[in-house]
Amino acid sequence: MVMTNDTADILVNDLRFSYNGQEVIRGLNIEVACGSFVGILGPNGSGKTTLVKLITGVLKPSSGRIELKGESIVQWNPRRMGRTVAVVPQATHIAFPFTALEVVLMGRAPHLGGLALEGNEDIAIAQSAMEMTDVWELRGRTMQEISGGEAQRVIVARALAQKPHILLLDEPTVHLDIKHQITVMELLKKLNREERLTVVIVSHDLNLIARYADRVVLLRRGAVHADGKPEEVFSASNIHAVYEASVEIFNVQGRPAIFPSAPNTDRGAN
Repeated sequence: MVMTNDTADILVNDLRFSYNGQEVIRGLNIEVACGSFVGILGPNGSGKTTLVKLITGVLKPSSGRIELKGESIVQWNPRRMGRTVAVVPQATHIAFPFTALEVVLMGRAPHLGGLALEGNEDIAIAQSAMEMTDVWELRGRTMQEISGGEAQRVIVARALAQKPHILLLDEPTVHLDIKHQITVMELLKKLNREERLTVVIVSHDLNLIARYADRVVLLRRGAVHADGKPEEVFSASNIHAVYEASVEIFNVQGRPAIFPSAPNTDRGAN
């Protein structure tokens, strides 16, 4: 399947990838339009995190093609990649005692030349990103002195400080309480709408994706099982086929809400 779209920020065509001879991405085709908000879902082992690493060039595909902004990623050097794409990984370990502000300022590195130090503009951008993610008050504390949820928001702020055109997030809300889950998702939605930031979120949280994404890609065993609007993808049959779980789907404020089906407690009753 060949896809062509001049407005695509990300194009994945017939992508394949194997770990130790075992294929985990199988002929994958995904197109992400400029300014879209896409959720990528699937059970453990479906290839979600591997896909993020392939798109950013961390891993090399066995075959297939990946394009960013209409150009193969083999043409992209790290600095250009860092100015265009920011990534919030599933897990980040900061080994040295950097402060939260220092970590966020690392997001400015692709915009600095050589050994140049951050200037007032870079600090202002970092401050804005930290205020948006509610971590500015933590700026002087080291990453070892803050909670896992706070550290996750610092990493989101670092990505925003890059001023990217494309933001890839791998389970960005997994360590966050409900307040900050909503804060981060509302911020991403605002940036998507107002600044045309392309947002791609890999997640296990079906309801958060159903609430915020405009499009959902449901992966099963390294291939696309369903792709479309949330109300099209989130059906009981699709969820059962992919997750082997029975669910009920309700409409809440115009968006699907997914709940596990209640077990049948009547069996065996007189």
